Amino acid sequence: MVLNMIKLCSFECSCCFRFSTSKQTLAWVPDSFFSSLLSGRISTLKDETGAIFIDRDPSLFTPILNFLRTKELFPRSINVHLLMHEAEFYGITPLVRKLQLCDELDRSSCGNVLFNGYLPPPVYPAKRRNRHSVAGSQYMGGRALPMESAPVRRSNTMPPNLGNAGILAGKSLSTQLADPGMVRIICGHHNWIAVAYAQFVVCYRVKESTGWQQVFTSPRLDWVIDGVALNAKVMGGSLGDNDKMVAVASGTEIILWTICPDGNGNEIGVFSLNVPVEALFFVANQLIATSHTGKVGVWNAVTKHWQNQDVVPINSYDTAGSFLILGCNNGSIYYIDVQKFPLRMKDNDLLVTELYRDPTEDAITALSVYLTPKTSDSGNWIEIAYGTSSGTVRVIVQHPETVGSGPQLFQTFSVHRSPVTKIMLSEKHLISVCADNNHVRTWTVTRFRGMISTQPGSTPLTSFKILSLEEIDGHGGCAAGTEIGPYGERDDQQVFIQRVVPDTDRLYVRLSSNGKRVCEVRSVDGTSITSFMVHECEGSSRIGSRPRRYLFSGHANGSIQMWDLTTAMEIAGKVDIRALGGPTEEELLELLDQCDLALTRTPDMSPAASFTHSSTPRASTSRYTSHHWHLLHVPIQLHMLTHFLQDYIIFGA
Repeated sequence: MVLNMIKLCSFECSCCFRFSTSKQTLAWVPDSFFSSLLSGRISTLKDETGAIFIDRDPSLFTPILNFLRTKELFPRSINVHLLMHEAEFYGITPLVRKLQLCDELDRSSCGNVLFNGYLPPPVYPAKRRNRHSVAGSQYMGGRALPMESAPVRRSNTMPPNLGNAGILAGKSLSTQLADPGMVRIICGHHNWIAVAYAQFVVCYRVKESTGWQQVFTSPRLDWVIDGVALNAKVMGGSLGDNDKMVAVASGTEIILWTICPDGNGNEIGVFSLNVPVEALFFVANQLIATSHTGKVGVWNAVTKHWQNQDVVPINSYDTAGSFLILGCNNGSIYYIDVQKFPLRMKDNDLLVTELYRDPTEDAITALSVYLTPKTSDSGNWIEIAYGTSSGTVRVIVQHPETVGSGPQLFQTFSVHRSPVTKIMLSEKHLISVCADNNHVRTWTVTRFRGMISTQPGSTPLTSFKILSLEEIDGHGGCAAGTEIGPYGERDDQQVFIQRVVPDTDRLYVRLSSNGKRVCEVRSVDGTSITSFMVHECEGSSRIGSRPRRYLFSGHANGSIQMWDLTTAMEIAGKVDIRALGGPTEEELLELLDQCDLALTRTPDMSPAASFTHSSTPRASTSRYTSHHWHLLHVPIQLHMLTHFLQDYIIFGA
């Protein structure tokens, strides 16, 4: 029996480790690295003593050698993920399979306690017949109208009696055709969700007794869907109270369907905004499309008219009742009452009213409207938080007693150094996010009888980042299907959803008030998560039941998985979560190891350079060839962030 001497050395210390084993022990697994090495199919790099150098982690070789000797594995004493990586490198298939089984001991296709449902990929629909647009740049009663700029009316008065918006929408940044089977966008309204794939959209609804049911599938379109809007509660419209509506956008075009009680859909029409649609959503029964270029399109359920309107270039928006609030590039906030359509019959223009102008006239890049529960004969107490391109966060307030003087500047924060991308004003918190790797700042909002109070003002709560790498091409065009948040009703705790790398099967749910982790969600079938959404579904018919909050994740295989965030929040409230934040350093590096950083975009992160190994094409008889593998390098681990540790496994002849 021929023995091989194995010597492990490290540049970090002068000590070496030696192992002795036989060729039979190393080579009993066919088509492995060792069998190829000992048969001569791999060229070797030897020192003066004839020892063969292989640049891999020596600490992980001990359990591998023990397995080759005894065919036994002791998972409690090893890091399963790291050892699996090494076993895959060496091509030891039996060990890889055992490690996979060990890794799956705590995972199940039925998920954990938070896993709430699974919707399989839908059947691919038939192709839609080509039809010309029924509405162009302006379509009113069958006659084309010239495009005109909207007159802007200056006003110091916020419109009274605003309600809650409650509409979700999504868009994407790419119109390139991606995998047609993957989920691109999810949006929800009441007990319905709409799921957009590359060329069709599917609607589901949930009932207490029957669960989630597929009720509508659109025809297959000729272009890639960029945006989706869903209205599951048409009240008082000409379509009837039972009809629902869903719309999709691609480029400049929009298609709108009504969904009948029997699940069949009727195409209402095809409309054009004439410029790329940036946002698509409903305000009550009205379908709204906006573009950052300064164009607003409105379809009215009563008049069945589509109208385009030129306004100031738009950076942000929010909705309140029948009002559309716009944050614009010129530093002003405007509002449009889309229910009064058209307001002026003579020229068919929407009435665009200036509500407030930023003192420094910075672009309004984020906007959030909060309506207090207290009302009076003269209207609501209205609060608006907004962020600007310079990073400033401001809160403006209008009381019924100050209707004549308009909204007053309440408070200013200038902690952000980058443009504000998201903002949320809720009952208890003011949350803002800026472009610096999703840097979050949260303040406590003090209220008296439901209204914002100046005593003691807003107290800083937390400051943290939600790192989220994006693919340069927008991950197949569904970047808006992965908005980080914040999510939640205005009187509840807000949460952020963090997806660190584009191709991953896990999400982190974090509290907006302190950045701590509520839970980690992992795909039950191991498929990559391509989009997600947090949505509250109405409670059961039982008296006193409250809506429950769910996380919907869309996957590369076309499935939808649902997670019960209400239960997650209840569990988190019973345990000390102060020690949990976002991904730990180990988790972050594990995720980055799965991600090609050259294909991702992150503004402020500069990963350290990593060693790379030679290209290793598969041979016809072995996964190892005779012309490569002279010197192999291990991926950088946590302890190698500050220095590169080169360890060699030396096989003596």
